[in-house]
Amino acid sequence: MNARELATNVLCKVFNENAYSNIALNKELKGKDLKDMDRGLITEIVYGTIKYKYTIDIIIKSFVKDIKKVDNYVLNILRITVYQIRYLDKVPNYAAVNEAVNLAKRKSKASSKFVNAVLRNYLRNEEKDFLNNQDRFERWAYEYSFEPWMIRSLYKQYGNKYTELILKGLNNRPAVTVRPNSNKGSYDEIFKALQEAEYEVSRGYICDEAIVISKGSSVERNRAFVEGEITVQDESAMLVATVMDINKDDIVLDLCAAPGGKTTHIAELLKGTGKVFAFDIQEGKLKFIKENVDRLGLSNIVLDTMDATKLNEKLINKADKVLIDVPCSGIGIIRKKPEIKWNKNLKNLKELIAIQREIMKNASQYVKKGGVLLYSTCTLNKEENEDNIKWFLKNNNNFKLEKVYFKEASNIIYSEEGYVTILPQENMDGFFIAKLMRV
Repeated sequence: MNARELATNVLCKVFNENAYSNIALNKELKGKDLKDMDRGLITEIVYGTIKYKYTIDIIIKSFVKDIKKVDNYVLNILRITVYQIRYLDKVPNYAAVNEAVNLAKRKSKASSKFVNAVLRNYLRNEEKDFLNNQDRFERWAYEYSFEPWMIRSLYKQYGNKYTELILKGLNNRPAVTVRPNSNKGSYDEIFKALQEAEYEVSRGYICDEAIVISKGSSVERNRAFVEGEITVQDESAMLVATVMDINKDDIVLDLCAAPGGKTTHIAELLKGTGKVFAFDIQEGKLKFIKENVDRLGLSNIVLDTMDATKLNEKLINKADKVLIDVPCSGIGIIRKKPEIKWNKNLKNLKELIAIQREIMKNASQYVKKGGVLLYSTCTLNKEENEDNIKWFLKNNNNFKLEKVYFKEASNIIYSEEGYVTILPQENMDGFFIAKLMRV
Protein backbone atom coordinates (compact mmCIF):
# COMPACT_ATOMS: atom_id res chain seq x y z
CA MET A 1 0.00 0.00 0.00
CA ASN A 2 1.61 3.30 -1.08
CA ALA A 3 1.54 6.76 0.48
CA ARG A 4 -1.28 8.17 -1.67
CA GLU A 5 -3.50 5.15 -1.11
CA LEU A 6 -3.08 5.47 2.65
CA ALA A 7 -3.79 9.22 2.46
CA THR A 8 -6.96 8.58 0.42
CA ASN A 9 -8.14 6.00 2.97
CA VAL A 10 -7.71 8.53 5.79
CA LEU A 11 -9.59 11.23 3.88
CA CYS A 12 -12.50 8.86 3.21
CA LYS A 13 -12.78 8.34 6.98
CA VAL A 14 -12.52 12.08 7.75
CA PHE A 15 -14.77 13.46 5.00
CA ASN A 16 -17.27 10.62 4.69
CA GLU A 17 -17.37 9.06 8.17
CA ASN A 18 -16.71 12.20 10.29
CA ALA A 19 -13.56 10.69 11.84
CA TYR A 20 -11.01 12.91 13.61
CA SER A 21 -8.00 13.46 11.34
CA ASN A 22 -5.35 12.69 13.97
CA ILE A 23 -7.05 9.46 15.11
CA ALA A 24 -7.78 8.25 11.55
CA LEU A 25 -4.20 9.01 10.46
CA ASN A 26 -2.63 7.27 13.47
CA LYS A 27 -4.79 4.16 12.90
CA GLU A 28 -3.83 4.03 9.22
CA LEU A 29 -0.10 4.44 9.96
CA LYS A 30 0.00 2.05 12.92
CA GLY A 31 1.94 -1.12 12.22
CA LYS A 32 2.84 -0.09 8.66
CA ASP A 33 6.46 -0.57 7.63
CA LEU A 34 7.03 2.90 6.22
CA LYS A 35 10.09 5.11 5.86
CA ASP A 36 10.00 8.39 7.81
CA MET A 37 9.90 10.22 4.47
CA ASP A 38 6.71 8.37 3.43
CA ARG A 39 5.09 8.96 6.82
CA GLY A 40 5.88 12.64 6.41
CA LEU A 41 4.39 12.75 2.90
CA ILE A 42 1.18 10.99 4.00
CA THR A 43 0.79 13.38 6.94
CA GLU A 44 1.45 16.39 4.69
CA ILE A 45 -1.08 15.25 2.08
CA VAL A 46 -3.79 14.39 4.64
CA TYR A 47 -3.61 17.61 6.66
CA GLY A 48 -3.00 19.79 3.61
CA THR A 49 -5.94 18.37 1.67
CA ILE A 50 -8.28 18.76 4.66
CA LYS A 51 -7.02 22.31 5.22
CA TYR A 52 -7.59 23.42 1.62
CA LYS A 53 -10.71 21.36 0.82
CA TYR A 54 -12.93 24.38 0.03
CA THR A 55 -10.47 25.75 -2.55
CA ILE A 56 -9.72 22.30 -3.99
CA ASP A 57 -13.43 21.55 -4.46
CA ILE A 58 -13.99 24.85 -6.31
CA ILE A 59 -11.20 23.81 -8.72
CA ILE A 60 -12.61 20.28 -9.19
CA LYS A 61 -16.13 21.69 -9.80
CA SER A 62 -14.70 23.57 -12.80
CA PHE A 63 -13.96 20.24 -14.52
CA VAL A 64 -16.83 17.94 -13.48
CA LYS A 65 -20.55 18.25 -14.18
CA ASP A 66 -21.71 17.51 -10.63
CA ILE A 67 -19.20 16.98 -7.81
CA LYS A 68 -21.93 15.40 -5.64
CA LYS A 69 -22.26 12.52 -8.10
CA VAL A 70 -18.54 11.67 -8.07
CA ASP A 71 -17.73 8.50 -6.10
CA ASN A 72 -16.28 9.45 -2.68
CA TYR A 73 -13.10 7.43 -3.10
CA VAL A 74 -12.47 8.84 -6.58
CA LEU A 75 -13.24 12.37 -5.37
CA ASN A 76 -10.67 12.01 -2.59
CA ILE A 77 -8.08 10.81 -5.13
CA LEU A 78 -8.77 14.00 -7.10
CA ARG A 79 -8.54 16.11 -3.94
CA ILE A 80 -5.14 14.79 -2.84
CA THR A 81 -3.77 15.23 -6.35
CA VAL A 82 -5.03 18.80 -6.80
CA TYR A 83 -3.50 19.54 -3.39
CA GLN A 84 -0.11 18.17 -4.50
CA ILE A 85 -0.19 20.09 -7.79
CA ARG A 86 -1.31 23.39 -6.25
CA TYR A 87 0.46 23.42 -2.88
CA LEU A 88 3.36 20.91 -2.89
CA ASP A 89 6.49 21.89 -4.80
CA LYS A 90 8.38 18.71 -3.87
CA VAL A 91 6.06 16.42 -5.88
CA PRO A 92 6.37 16.71 -9.71
CA ASN A 93 2.96 17.17 -11.36
CA TYR A 94 3.35 14.23 -13.74
CA ALA A 95 4.20 11.91 -10.84
CA ALA A 96 1.17 13.05 -8.83
CA VAL A 97 -1.16 12.50 -11.82
CA ASN A 98 0.31 9.07 -12.68
CA GLU A 99 -0.10 7.91 -9.06
CA ALA A 100 -3.71 9.14 -9.07
CA VAL A 101 -4.56 7.34 -12.32
CA ASN A 102 -3.00 4.07 -11.07
CA LEU A 103 -4.88 4.36 -7.78
CA ALA A 104 -8.19 5.00 -9.54
CA LYS A 105 -7.53 1.99 -11.80
CA ARG A 106 -8.02 -0.25 -8.76
CA LYS A 107 -11.56 1.10 -8.55
CA SER A 108 -12.33 0.68 -12.25
CA LYS A 109 -10.99 1.47 -15.72
CA ALA A 110 -13.68 4.14 -16.12
CA SER A 111 -12.57 5.79 -12.87
CA SER A 112 -8.94 5.96 -14.02
CA LYS A 113 -9.98 7.55 -17.35
CA PHE A 114 -12.17 10.08 -15.49
CA VAL A 115 -9.37 10.97 -13.04
CA ASN A 116 -6.86 11.30 -15.88
CA ALA A 117 -9.16 13.59 -17.89
CA VAL A 118 -9.98 15.88 -14.94
CA LEU A 119 -6.36 16.23 -13.82
CA ARG A 120 -4.91 16.76 -17.32
CA ASN A 121 -7.57 19.43 -17.88
CA TYR A 122 -6.59 21.09 -14.61
CA LEU A 123 -2.89 21.07 -15.56
CA ARG A 124 -3.74 22.85 -18.82
CA ASN A 125 -5.66 25.52 -16.86
CA GLU A 126 -3.52 25.67 -13.73
CA GLU A 127 -3.02 29.45 -13.83
CA LYS A 128 -6.73 30.20 -14.27
CA ASP A 129 -8.65 32.14 -11.59
CA PHE A 130 -11.30 29.61 -10.64
CA LEU A 131 -13.34 32.08 -8.60
CA ASN A 132 -15.44 34.45 -10.67
CA ASN A 133 -16.38 36.53 -7.67
CA GLN A 134 -14.83 39.70 -6.27
CA ASP A 135 -16.78 39.66 -2.99
CA ARG A 136 -14.26 40.07 -0.14
CA PHE A 137 -15.57 37.14 1.88
CA GLU A 138 -15.74 34.79 -1.12
CA ARG A 139 -12.18 35.82 -2.04
CA TRP A 140 -10.91 35.10 1.46
CA ALA A 141 -12.86 31.83 1.50
CA TYR A 142 -11.12 30.79 -1.73
CA GLU A 143 -7.66 32.05 -0.78
CA TYR A 144 -7.58 30.70 2.80
CA SER A 145 -10.06 27.84 2.25
CA PHE A 146 -12.76 28.50 4.85
CA GLU A 147 -16.53 28.31 4.67
CA PRO A 148 -17.83 31.85 3.91
CA TRP A 149 -20.19 31.76 6.94
CA MET A 150 -17.22 31.26 9.27
CA ILE A 151 -15.33 34.17 7.71
CA ARG A 152 -18.38 36.45 7.94
CA SER A 153 -18.79 35.49 11.59
CA LEU A 154 -15.13 36.27 12.39
CA TYR A 155 -15.32 39.56 10.45
CA LYS A 156 -18.44 40.63 12.35
CA GLN A 157 -16.64 39.95 15.64
CA TYR A 158 -13.07 41.06 14.88
CA GLY A 159 -13.35 43.46 11.93
CA ASN A 160 -10.86 43.94 9.12
CA LYS A 161 -7.86 44.42 11.44
CA TYR A 162 -7.81 40.90 12.85
CA THR A 163 -9.86 38.66 10.52
CA GLU A 164 -7.22 38.09 7.85
CA LEU A 165 -4.55 37.62 10.55
CA ILE A 166 -6.72 34.92 12.13
CA LEU A 167 -7.31 33.16 8.78
CA LYS A 168 -3.58 33.16 7.99
CA GLY A 169 -2.71 31.96 11.49
CA LEU A 170 -5.21 29.10 11.39
CA ASN A 171 -3.54 27.82 8.20
CA ASN A 172 -0.02 27.90 9.66
CA ARG A 173 1.70 24.59 10.17
CA PRO A 174 1.92 23.95 13.93
CA ALA A 175 5.21 23.28 15.67
CA VAL A 176 5.26 20.93 18.67
CA THR A 177 5.36 22.69 22.03
CA VAL A 178 6.32 20.93 25.25
CA ARG A 179 6.16 21.83 28.93
CA PRO A 180 8.97 20.62 31.22
CA ASN A 181 7.88 18.75 34.34
CA SER A 182 9.36 20.97 37.07
CA ASN A 183 9.31 18.00 39.48
CA LYS A 184 11.79 16.11 37.28
CA GLY A 185 14.23 18.77 36.12
CA SER A 186 14.76 22.46 35.49
CA TYR A 187 13.72 24.23 32.29
CA ASP A 188 17.35 24.77 31.24
CA GLU A 189 18.32 21.13 31.88
CA ILE A 190 15.45 19.80 29.78
CA PHE A 191 16.00 22.43 27.05
CA LYS A 192 19.66 21.35 26.80
CA ALA A 193 18.76 17.64 26.79
CA LEU A 194 16.41 18.18 23.83
CA GLN A 195 19.14 20.07 21.96
CA GLU A 196 21.56 17.21 22.59
CA ALA A 197 18.94 14.81 21.21
CA GLU A 198 19.16 16.84 17.96
CA TYR A 199 15.86 18.70 18.27
CA GLU A 200 15.67 22.26 16.96
CA VAL A 201 14.25 24.10 19.98
CA SER A 202 13.44 27.66 21.02
CA ARG A 203 11.87 29.37 24.00
CA GLY A 204 8.13 30.04 24.11
CA TYR A 205 6.76 33.38 22.94
CA ILE A 206 4.85 34.24 26.13
CA CYS A 207 4.89 31.36 28.60
CA ASP A 208 8.18 30.94 30.48
CA GLU A 209 7.57 27.18 30.70
CA ALA A 210 7.16 26.58 26.95
CA ILE A 211 9.75 24.92 24.71
CA VAL A 212 8.97 25.04 20.97
CA ILE A 213 10.27 22.13 18.89
CA SER A 214 10.43 23.09 15.22
CA LYS A 215 12.46 20.12 13.95
CA GLY A 216 13.31 16.61 15.12
CA SER A 217 12.03 13.04 15.35
CA SER A 218 8.80 11.97 17.10
CA VAL A 219 8.68 13.57 20.57
CA GLU A 220 6.66 10.65 21.99
CA ARG A 221 9.58 8.29 21.31
CA ASN A 222 12.11 10.57 23.02
CA ARG A 223 13.55 9.58 26.40
CA ALA A 224 12.48 12.89 28.01
CA PHE A 225 8.85 12.18 27.12
CA VAL A 226 8.92 8.48 28.03
CA GLU A 227 10.43 9.26 31.45
CA GLY A 228 7.93 12.02 32.19
CA GLU A 229 10.23 15.02 31.92
CA ILE A 230 8.00 16.77 29.35
CA THR A 231 4.34 17.05 28.35
CA VAL A 232 3.18 17.97 24.85
CA GLN A 233 0.91 21.01 25.28
CA ASP A 234 0.18 24.13 23.25
CA GLU A 235 1.67 27.32 24.69
CA SER A 236 -1.76 29.00 24.88
CA ALA A 237 -3.08 26.11 27.00
CA MET A 238 -0.04 26.39 29.31
CA LEU A 239 -1.07 29.91 30.26
CA VAL A 240 -4.28 28.69 31.95
CA ALA A 241 -2.73 27.13 35.06
CA THR A 242 -0.28 30.04 35.44
CA VAL A 243 -3.12 32.55 36.10
CA MET A 244 -5.10 30.37 38.52
CA ASP A 245 -3.06 31.50 41.57
CA ILE A 246 -2.32 27.90 42.54
CA ASN A 247 -1.18 27.74 46.18
CA LYS A 248 0.21 24.93 48.33
CA ASP A 249 -2.51 22.53 49.59
CA ASP A 250 -5.20 23.92 47.25
CA ILE A 251 -8.17 21.73 46.35
CA VAL A 252 -8.63 22.16 42.59
CA LEU A 253 -11.40 20.85 40.34
CA ASP A 254 -10.87 20.39 36.60
CA LEU A 255 -14.36 19.66 35.27
CA CYS A 256 -13.61 19.00 31.58
CA ALA A 257 -10.16 17.51 32.04
CA ALA A 258 -9.37 15.58 28.83
CA PRO A 259 -6.78 15.37 27.36
CA GLY A 260 -5.21 16.26 30.72
CA GLY A 261 -2.51 18.82 29.92
CA LYS A 262 -3.96 21.45 32.24
CA THR A 263 -4.74 18.86 34.95
CA THR A 264 -1.12 17.70 35.10
CA HIS A 265 0.18 21.28 34.91
CA ILE A 266 -1.89 22.26 37.97
CA ALA A 267 -0.69 19.14 39.83
CA GLU A 268 2.94 20.00 39.04
CA LEU A 269 2.45 23.57 40.33
CA LEU A 270 1.08 22.13 43.60
CA LYS A 271 4.48 20.43 44.14
CA GLY A 272 2.99 17.23 45.55
CA THR A 273 0.58 19.02 47.92
CA GLY A 274 -3.20 19.54 47.70
CA LYS A 275 -5.41 17.59 45.34
CA VAL A 276 -6.62 17.93 41.76
CA PHE A 277 -9.96 16.26 41.13
CA ALA A 278 -10.14 15.79 37.37
CA PHE A 279 -13.42 14.83 35.73
CA ASP A 280 -14.53 13.97 32.23
CA ILE A 281 -17.78 12.64 30.83
CA GLN A 282 -15.99 9.89 28.85
CA GLU A 283 -14.26 7.10 30.75
CA GLY A 284 -12.01 6.29 27.78
CA LYS A 285 -10.51 9.78 27.93
CA LEU A 286 -9.73 9.35 31.64
CA LYS A 287 -7.62 6.28 30.79
CA PHE A 288 -5.51 8.47 28.52
CA ILE A 289 -5.10 11.06 31.32
CA LYS A 290 -4.15 8.25 33.75
CA GLU A 291 -1.35 7.13 31.40
CA ASN A 292 0.08 10.66 31.44
CA VAL A 293 -0.35 11.03 35.21
CA ASP A 294 1.63 7.80 35.74
CA ARG A 295 4.27 8.77 33.18
CA LEU A 296 4.78 12.13 34.91
CA GLY A 297 4.93 10.52 38.36
CA LEU A 298 2.13 12.64 39.86
CA SER A 299 0.36 11.40 43.01
CA ASN A 300 -2.00 14.29 43.79
CA ILE A 301 -4.58 13.71 41.02
CA VAL A 302 -7.91 11.90 41.47
CA LEU A 303 -9.73 10.92 38.25
CA ASP A 304 -13.45 10.26 37.93
CA THR A 305 -16.24 10.34 35.36
CA MET A 306 -18.79 13.13 35.66
CA ASP A 307 -21.16 15.06 33.43
CA ALA A 308 -20.28 18.69 34.16
CA THR A 309 -23.73 19.83 32.95
CA LYS A 310 -25.29 18.05 35.98
CA LEU A 311 -24.88 19.58 39.45
CA ASN A 312 -22.86 17.43 41.87
CA GLU A 313 -24.08 18.48 45.32
CA LYS A 314 -21.11 16.79 47.03
CA LEU A 315 -18.79 19.37 45.44
CA ILE A 316 -20.65 22.54 46.50
CA ASN A 317 -18.27 25.02 48.23
CA LYS A 318 -15.46 22.42 48.24
CA ALA A 319 -12.84 23.93 45.90
CA ASP A 320 -10.27 26.70 46.17
CA LYS A 321 -9.93 26.77 42.39
CA VAL A 322 -12.19 25.43 39.63
CA LEU A 323 -11.12 25.14 35.99
CA ILE A 324 -13.70 24.82 33.23
CA ASP A 325 -12.03 24.40 29.85
CA VAL A 326 -15.46 23.94 28.31
CA PRO A 327 -16.39 21.95 25.18
CA CYS A 328 -16.33 24.49 22.35
CA SER A 329 -16.35 24.90 18.57
CA GLY A 330 -12.53 24.65 18.51
CA ILE A 331 -12.07 27.38 15.91
CA GLY A 332 -8.79 28.38 17.58
CA ILE A 333 -7.17 24.97 16.96
CA ILE A 334 -8.00 24.59 13.25
CA ARG A 335 -4.26 24.50 12.40
CA LYS A 336 -4.08 21.19 14.33
CA LYS A 337 -7.57 19.86 13.52
CA PRO A 338 -8.39 21.31 10.08
CA GLU A 339 -11.61 19.25 9.75
CA ILE A 340 -13.18 21.76 12.19
CA LYS A 341 -13.49 24.02 9.13
CA TRP A 342 -16.00 21.61 7.61
CA ASN A 343 -17.77 19.89 10.50
CA LYS A 344 -19.10 22.96 12.32
CA ASN A 345 -22.18 25.04 11.57
CA LEU A 346 -24.21 27.79 13.26
CA LYS A 347 -26.61 25.23 14.78
CA ASN A 348 -23.65 23.45 16.48
CA LEU A 349 -22.56 26.74 18.03
CA LYS A 350 -25.97 27.45 19.59
CA GLU A 351 -26.08 23.94 21.11
CA LEU A 352 -22.57 24.38 22.54
CA ILE A 353 -23.42 27.71 24.19
CA ALA A 354 -26.29 26.08 26.12
CA ILE A 355 -23.88 23.34 27.36
CA GLN A 356 -21.20 25.90 28.29
CA ARG A 357 -23.66 27.93 30.36
CA GLU A 358 -24.88 24.86 32.25
CA ILE A 359 -21.29 23.98 33.11
CA MET A 360 -20.56 27.56 34.27
CA LYS A 361 -23.70 27.57 36.42
CA ASN A 362 -22.71 24.32 38.17
CA ALA A 363 -18.99 25.06 38.44
CA SER A 364 -19.63 28.40 40.16
CA GLN A 365 -21.34 26.56 43.03
CA TYR A 366 -18.23 24.46 43.71
CA VAL A 367 -16.01 27.51 44.37
CA LYS A 368 -15.32 28.55 47.97
CA LYS A 369 -15.65 32.23 48.91
CA GLY A 370 -12.48 33.99 47.75
CA GLY A 371 -11.79 31.17 45.30
CA VAL A 372 -11.18 31.30 41.55
CA LEU A 373 -13.32 30.07 38.65
CA LEU A 374 -11.19 29.93 35.50
CA TYR A 375 -13.08 29.80 32.19
CA SER A 376 -11.17 28.92 29.03
CA THR A 377 -11.88 27.82 25.46
CA CYS A 378 -9.88 27.05 22.32
CA THR A 379 -12.32 28.99 20.14
CA LEU A 380 -12.32 32.55 18.80
CA ASN A 381 -16.11 32.76 18.60
CA LYS A 382 -17.11 35.62 20.92
CA GLU A 383 -20.55 34.14 21.55
CA GLU A 384 -18.81 31.27 23.36
CA ASN A 385 -16.32 33.59 25.05
CA GLU A 386 -17.11 37.21 25.97
CA ASP A 387 -20.88 36.78 25.63
CA ASN A 388 -20.86 33.83 28.05
CA ILE A 389 -18.87 35.80 30.63
CA LYS A 390 -21.24 38.78 30.35
CA TRP A 391 -24.23 36.45 30.73
CA PHE A 392 -22.65 34.78 33.77
CA LEU A 393 -21.78 38.04 35.57
CA LYS A 394 -25.27 39.41 34.92
CA ASN A 395 -26.73 36.36 36.69
CA ASN A 396 -24.10 35.92 39.44
CA ASN A 397 -23.32 39.06 41.42
CA ASN A 398 -21.20 37.01 43.85
CA PHE A 399 -18.45 36.81 41.20
CA LYS A 400 -16.23 39.51 39.75
CA LEU A 401 -13.86 39.49 36.80
CA GLU A 402 -10.15 39.57 37.67
CA LYS A 403 -7.76 41.13 35.17
CA VAL A 404 -5.57 38.64 33.30
CA TYR A 405 -2.24 39.94 32.01
CA PHE A 406 0.85 38.17 30.71
CA LYS A 407 2.97 40.68 28.80
CA GLU A 408 2.61 42.85 25.71
CA ALA A 409 2.52 40.58 22.68
CA SER A 410 1.42 40.96 19.06
CA ASN A 411 -1.01 38.02 19.25
CA ILE A 412 -2.82 38.96 22.47
CA ILE A 413 -5.94 41.11 22.73
CA TYR A 414 -6.44 42.42 26.27
CA SER A 415 -10.00 43.59 26.90
CA GLU A 416 -10.90 46.50 29.16
CA GLU A 417 -12.98 44.07 31.22
CA GLY A 418 -9.95 41.89 31.94
CA TYR A 419 -10.30 38.76 29.84
CA VAL A 420 -7.81 37.73 27.19
CA THR A 421 -8.04 36.52 23.58
CA ILE A 422 -4.96 34.85 22.10
CA LEU A 423 -4.77 34.90 18.31
CA PRO A 424 -3.34 31.90 16.40
CA GLN A 425 0.08 33.40 15.73
CA GLU A 426 3.62 32.77 17.07
CA ASN A 427 3.13 28.96 17.21
CA MET A 428 0.15 29.39 19.55
CA ASP A 429 -3.47 28.25 19.27
CA GLY A 430 -6.38 30.67 19.28
CA PHE A 431 -7.59 30.79 22.88
CA PHE A 432 -9.74 32.66 25.40
CA ILE A 433 -9.16 33.00 29.15
CA ALA A 434 -11.35 34.68 31.78
CA LYS A 435 -10.63 34.64 35.51
CA LEU A 436 -13.59 35.00 37.88
CA MET A 437 -13.33 35.39 41.65
CA ARG A 438 -16.08 34.55 44.11
CA VAL A 439 -16.66 37.48 46.47
